[in-house]
Amino acid sequence: MAAANAPITMKEALTLSSIGVNPQFITFTNVTMESDKYICVRETAPQSSVVIIDMNMPMQPLRRPITADSALMNPNSRILALKAQVPGTTQDHLQIFNIEAKQKMKSHQMPEQVVFWKWITPQILGIVTQTSVYHWPIEGDTEPIKMFDRAANLANNQIINYRCDPSEKWLVLIGIAPGSAERPQLVKGNMQLYSVDQQRSQSLEAHAASFASFRVPGSDRDSILISFATKSLNAGQVISKLHVIELGAQPGKPSFTKKQADLFFPPDFADDFPVSMQISHKYSLIYVITKLGLLFVYDLETATAVYRNRISPDPIFLTAEASSIGGFYAINRRGQVLLATVNETTIIPFVSGQLNNLELAVNLAKRGNLPGAENLVVQRFQELFAQTKYKEAAELAAESPQGILRTSDTVAKFQSVPVQPGQTPPLLQYFGTLLTKGKLNSFESLELSRLVVNQNKKNLLENWLAEDKLECSEELGDLVK
Repeated sequence: MAAANAPITMKEALTLSSIGVNPQFITFTNVTMESDKYICVRETAPQSSVVIIDMNMPMQPLRRPITADSALMNPNSRILALKAQVPGTTQDHLQIFNIEAKQKMKSHQMPEQVVFWKWITPQILGIVTQTSVYHWPIEGDTEPIKMFDRAANLANNQIINYRCDPSEKWLVLIGIAPGSAERPQLVKGNMQLYSVDQQRSQSLEAHAASFASFRVPGSDRDSILISFATKSLNAGQVISKLHVIELGAQPGKPSFTKKQADLFFPPDFADDFPVSMQISHKYSLIYVITKLGLLFVYDLETATAVYRNRISPDPIFLTAEASSIGGFYAINRRGQVLLATVNETTIIPFVSGQLNNLELAVNLAKRGNLPGAENLVVQRFQELFAQTKYKEAAELAAESPQGILRTSDTVAKFQSVPVQPGQTPPLLQYFGTLLTKGKLNSFESLELSRLVVNQNKKNLLENWLAEDKLECSEELGDLVK
């Protein structure tokens, strides 16, 4: 298992058997986890019940006598979605139930069987039938709205995931199917990517996929990225890849260059395949989790491999993003609920030392505000300064992890640069960069105010004070007077 200096920390958050869940119900069809808030287990013996586990107090599960074919807790609130087949038909009855208020919020009878469903946002249930995909909003009395038809590549597949991007403009459906005749044990993965705006689908081979938003340098808006993991047989060769591409790139705007990387499966994992992918928005890391318990970690921006390790000796069938801490939960067949998190003290030394990737170490430290890159950041800053790349140096100092470069020395360094006629003084470039990132500290506030008062631009000072961009101090007060 993981070494002490590993960049990812694994711990067992809970075991389902310790709270009385029978091992026979620890399966993909009985257990759901729509977010890091709740786990839901459906039991059919000794009597039918639904067990709701609140991850804030997992040792106090709530058991309710409910008969259903599927139960999903809302990602954010104590709202339960239930599905049950209408006796003697192939139709499914769906209902949304408010546990707090103990009342039914809405219900609907689907004319065809629902083969998979999921909360794709706290407001919308995604519903998949044999032929089509629907969205059912929680609010109002709207019935499920048809979004698109399932593509041919997903016929006879077991649907294992459905999700939407943050803008709800891109949808992805994932299915798995038995392997080809020459390699039956290597399960096939199929993906259908649908654009809501273009009303068009694209079919690809993939076992797992996830969306992320990412700000490309120089862009004024976030780009929507999709990452997907594939493992397929091509002319007798097994090819395993991770892809990251931008969706809906705007012509003429800075765009994300598509990336791909190899997924290296050890020889004894030849038929293992990705079952799930989570993207940490906190650190911009991609987590690929396989059925046999391997974890691959990649950097979202560059698709650089960061780490690989086996995190579970038992097969993993379910994962959920742990968004607030930038990690994920994984549930295995033994009923262990595992929590993976970034080890904030070791990841930067690991990337700079063991991977010898200084650029990635600095970028990760900036993004996650992490320790361990101080020397690298200072060194990089001095290099940029020596190359008279003042704009880049200003950006690095402004985003330096834990503000290590936001000192009087840095201000003095920018002050000492001779100003070229017709060019923005480097010191103003530095302050301008800081202002776009947030609030200035008291030292920076004072120096910037001196600059603008000397230039008789008091209106700028008033604007910044009104926008709470400056930290007030006695000295600043005296200057403003």
